[in-house]
Amino acid sequence: MSTIAPMLLEDTKLEPKAGGFYRHQNFLTGLIVGILSGFIGWVVSLALLQGSNFGSDMVVTVTLTCWVIGFNAGMGTFNAIFRWILGHDQNHEDELYAAGVGQGWKRYWKYCTDHKVVGTQYLVLVMVLFGVGGTLAMMIRTQLLSPNSRFMSPETYNAIVSIHGMIMIIATIIMVSGPFANFIMPIMIGAKDMAFPRLNAMSFWVVVSAVPPILGSFFLGGVPAGWTTYAPLSVQAPPAMDAFAITICTFVISVTVAGINTLVTVLTMRAKGMTMGRLPIFVWGSIIAGGLGLYAMPAFLMAQSALITDRVVGTGFYVAEQGGTGWLYENTFWIMGHPEVYVILIPPVGALIEIASTFARKPVFGYKVMVAGISGIATLSIMVWAHHMFTTGWAPTLADPFMLTTELISIPTGIIFLCMVGTIWRGSIWTRLPMYFLYLFIFNFIIGGITGIYLSDVPADQYFHGNMFVTAHFHYTLLGGGLVGAMGAVCYWFPKVTSRMLNERIGKTAFWVVAIGIQITYMAQFYEGFQGMARRVANYNALFVDANRVSSAGAYILMAGMLIFMYAIIHSWRHGKKASANPWHAKSLEWMTLTPVPLENFLVDPVVTGHPYGYGEPDSKPVAPEMPVPVSANSGGSH
Repeated sequence: MSTIAPMLLEDTKLEPKAGGFYRHQNFLTGLIVGILSGFIGWVVSLALLQGSNFGSDMVVTVTLTCWVIGFNAGMGTFNAIFRWILGHDQNHEDELYAAGVGQGWKRYWKYCTDHKVVGTQYLVLVMVLFGVGGTLAMMIRTQLLSPNSRFMSPETYNAIVSIHGMIMIIATIIMVSGPFANFIMPIMIGAKDMAFPRLNAMSFWVVVSAVPPILGSFFLGGVPAGWTTYAPLSVQAPPAMDAFAITICTFVISVTVAGINTLVTVLTMRAKGMTMGRLPIFVWGSIIAGGLGLYAMPAFLMAQSALITDRVVGTGFYVAEQGGTGWLYENTFWIMGHPEVYVILIPPVGALIEIASTFARKPVFGYKVMVAGISGIATLSIMVWAHHMFTTGWAPTLADPFMLTTELISIPTGIIFLCMVGTIWRGSIWTRLPMYFLYLFIFNFIIGGITGIYLSDVPADQYFHGNMFVTAHFHYTLLGGGLVGAMGAVCYWFPKVTSRMLNERIGKTAFWVVAIGIQITYMAQFYEGFQGMARRVANYNALFVDANRVSSAGAYILMAGMLIFMYAIIHSWRHGKKASANPWHAKSLEWMTLTPVPLENFLVDPVVTGHPYGYGEPDSKPVAPEMPVPVSANSGGSH
């Protein structure tokens, strides 16, 4: 894959006072400053706006905005900016301290600019978010065990559905692009770090600061408008809606910063010889998803910003009496909402392609065609948003064009799918745990993709749109496809991230429980949809009770599988077998460096001389000074 030119790492010894104010800042100081700032904002806004018609919404908005700013100030997010303004930019020793040199495990609780630390922080955050979202899902399925359940009130049920949906969307957007586009992608292209290390650390802690507001919405009256929070319902909602909107605005800032960082890193920091035609598919997926996010996410920011001003200062973007319209919200939401599906899906698919090539011991089938397919999906995804509004009555003359673009997107999707299958076809398969998740993805995505075609057809969508068929399709695509792909990525890159091997015995147990749980849960929901059961309802007709009980049983099985998988991660992280530098005998650059990965990733600058998928080619053996004994390209097939 590569030859290496010598380069010595710089001296990493730190001066006693290196780091400046960073030495006194961590997660605890972030919490203290954030809570103090929020309290001050609450007191001041309450005093100034007493008796105002919009006082309560303004108080909540000001309080939570102060929390976000204060938390990030306490973490050290703005330190470098303030020092630059004062004319005291950070020196080399300060930069090394900010990168976590010599700080051990404490660096994971601090503002750290090392992309590997940021990737690990994202992985832990994603696990926490899925834990919270999964718990809310179990509450939903418990409510639906009986037609007239009193497990929770309809108002509480609606609030839980809303927050479950948005927490899961946030978690799935960052589940691969957060951990692996940070930890793995720079190493894959031979870079020493991300292009903007400080912004990289900022993107993580900004997401963290967005979590308390959305969880705090339960204490502010709940969000009753669903995860889409359509106006004008959201304009009339309790102050919890302000917390929801603050979370979204904060999250969009983080995703936008991360997307810019990914694009600039790949375009400007590739190793010598790493041409665009030699980029691993995962890198292509990361930059295309990042670019798509830059297009889509600002629309969501605009939608929520207008919502805040309607609620707080009395503007009329969505208020009919003031000349506004709910159509504005729906369009801006879905201009984000459908590209967001592919922002979620493209990075896991890229990771699965890496798995397919590595464990089939074959080059990627149709490399250029696959890149074109991913690009085609991203392009078409920005032209299909209105299919979510087929049943609303908005612009009925546009139904046919949007039906056409929606159906056309199945072509590049099918191309990618066929290239994935072609990569493993007649390969020398080494069936390890990551391959299990690849097979499950293929099975689930066939179901999710085919059922999506029905929803792109206007007459069929008229029947299915408001019922559980859509819920089943959506979860087969994002959970059965995206999340399963992310689980495969965790299994594949776990040795490089943690320096330990994932326990495959526990991992395979988790796989089978998850696989069975998915089929039971969502097949039952397809049946409910065919029978006409509405989605997002706390109580339902007794006709649907059997299917709901089957679905809830499947959900409990699925949750058990996810808990086992989480246990496998935590147990292996602490007690797993030490991993070698390249346990999979792979060809891409992340496996050509030491494990644990050095501060600047490579002891010498890599020079790329070949394709990352040159399995079976006699001159494509991995060569690196850190790995003096090359491994045969086909050795994995005998395992």
